[in-house]
Amino acid sequence: MTTLKQTQLARLRLIDIRPYSQDGRPCLLLRDPLQLCDQAVTIPQQLAPLLALCDGTRDSKVLSAALAVRYGIRVEPDVMDQLVDAFDEALLLDNERFAQAQEQALNDYRQARFRPPSSAGQSYPADADELDRLLHRYLDAVSEDDDYEIDAGDIRGLVSPHIDYMRGGLVYARVWKRAERAVQDADLVVLLGTDHMGGGSTITLTRQNYATPFGILPTARDAVDQLADVLSPQVAFADELYHRREHSIDLAAVWLHFMREKRECEVIPILCGSFAHFVGGDENPASDPTLNGVIDALRQVIDGRQALVVAAADLAHVGSAFGGRPLNVASRVQMQSADYRLVELMCAGDAEGFFAAVKDDGDQYNVCGLSPIYLTMRALAPVRGEQIIYDRCPADQDGTSLVSICGVVFA
Repeated sequence: MTTLKQTQLARLRLIDIRPYSQDGRPCLLLRDPLQLCDQAVTIPQQLAPLLALCDGTRDSKVLSAALAVRYGIRVEPDVMDQLVDAFDEALLLDNERFAQAQEQALNDYRQARFRPPSSAGQSYPADADELDRLLHRYLDAVSEDDDYEIDAGDIRGLVSPHIDYMRGGLVYARVWKRAERAVQDADLVVLLGTDHMGGGSTITLTRQNYATPFGILPTARDAVDQLADVLSPQVAFADELYHRREHSIDLAAVWLHFMREKRECEVIPILCGSFAHFVGGDENPASDPTLNGVIDALRQVIDGRQALVVAAADLAHVGSAFGGRPLNVASRVQMQSADYRLVELMCAGDAEGFFAAVKDDGDQYNVCGLSPIYLTMRALAPVRGEQIIYDRCPADQDGTSLVSICGVVFA
């Protein structure tokens, strides 16, 4: 007897795929980036071709045959049934089950009074008092340095990391301390964060308020609607649910709230999607009409306000932890040289040069802060920057992978 499971066409969603070792065997860990389900699926690494075959044109029986014919990999149909069933249970398939779960989660997200702090209890303490003590310890470790070119009263924006506080705490503290006056005086803060798991949208908005352990930062909904009108609401909020779990804006919002001594101010949370289509194609963000429209609208929103624009952005992600070769002395030097060039272009306020530098090397260093940093400079143009701090953080236990981060202020 043929079951529904055996005849359903398996189409994988855009999912999170990570290398994983299970009992010493190389595997792939498959997870839902929206975290609608807490289940994950582990498959042997040799079954990786299966993921490309799950394109919505094949059921379990045909998947088994295609694997055998194309790749010489034999998986019995009943085992394939179990795999497809596991994908379905973990909400990894683009089907009605996932659509219903997504719709329910989006309704719950929008009807809530605020978006809870997603990294609380992981990247930072959930308890407000404990968090306050932690951030003060980072601040206390910052040495006073008055040898800056940009006057504190002229600061209009900054680049802050979005790495965890354990590794990036001092960098956060240095740049937020440097921008303290602007943070205190701001009546509107635009938070541009990398969308690590987004579904392809370049700009994703939300009307939901962002909470931190210190309270709620209200979202400037009229301003969000003004930006949404440029994109169309259907496009602007298509991937809104990614705000629920994304850590980039979350980690900057905590420092913003802390440096304001827990006082609220209006924020505009914007998730910035990948620029891969610009890096790998002939198009350029400077000539993209939709992106230019959003930047113009953002400039209108902040005009006349005591506004601060924050790029919650890391730089390079290199090494075996990110699917590359293990770093050696030479590759570390090359990475740092590329980073220094990017920071130099930030300080020159050269958004197009910044993008071109990443594009010219094919983004070989995986600069995950490309889009928020670029958009920040465009929104503030004409702009100049000043480097406050730069660091490289370990990304594995073997010392073969690094994430680089920086603190820059803009005037």
